[in-house]
Amino acid sequence: MHGFRKQLREAHLLKGTILSLASLEVAEILVQAGYDWLFIDAEHAPLSHADIQRLILAAGNVPCLVRVAGQEEAEIKKALDAGAAGVIVPQVNDAEQAAQAVACSRYPPLGHRGVGISRAQDYGFRLQEYVDRANDDIAVLVQAEHYRAVEQIEAIAQTPGLDGIFVGPYDLSASLGKTGQVEDAAVQQAIDRVGASARAAGKALGIFCATSAAAQPYIKAGYRLIAAGSDTLFLGRAARTALEELAGDACRETA
Repeated sequence: MHGFRKQLREAHLLKGTILSLASLEVAEILVQAGYDWLFIDAEHAPLSHADIQRLILAAGNVPCLVRVAGQEEAEIKKALDAGAAGVIVPQVNDAEQAAQAVACSRYPPLGHRGVGISRAQDYGFRLQEYVDRANDDIAVLVQAEHYRAVEQIEAIAQTPGLDGIFVGPYDLSASLGKTGQVEDAAVQQAIDRVGASARAAGKALGIFCATSAAAQPYIKAGYRLIAAGSDTLFLGRAARTALEELAGDACRETA
């Protein structure tokens, strides 16, 4: 195991980014760039279960959290069996859903995760060692990304076994009728309520920000699990910047 859950609980600043392309080379590049963790997006990206496992393999010693496609037990089970350091479960809007996410991620007696031969325990070579440690090592986070989650956030944050709450500001803004307006006062008020509840319950706080600059206020506010940007955003921005520079050079040469 990577010791990721321990770092999360000790409030280390963990700097990550979203991985949405089914490219082992992209995963390796992000690892070489020095990120503390990678956020594999199986909810919005067209990633298969095989893609997820290969991306985790390519990440090597850099821990990966998988945002699973949904709250179904099979989605959580397959992500963890692939070797994920933990899961981020989307669209959790009440404490019952949060408790179910935890239960699906824990072996008995703490939950009802099934035991199967998988990559996570070296295809059975370390089965007992993995099973003995997984409940202590696997991180479970739920995503607060709807106004209904905000309304129930105090109860969600008190869920036993839950390690943290990850804010999805863009979906949250949409649920409030402010799509994309993550700096809007109503959206920020909702985010502040999530943050206050998580802190009061001793849960880790995470958030996605489109840029590193946008993440700075949240880091100052105590957020420790940061996903800034994504592979596709990096590629698009760098490509556009390069194109603009080329256009500028061409204009200077013809001047």
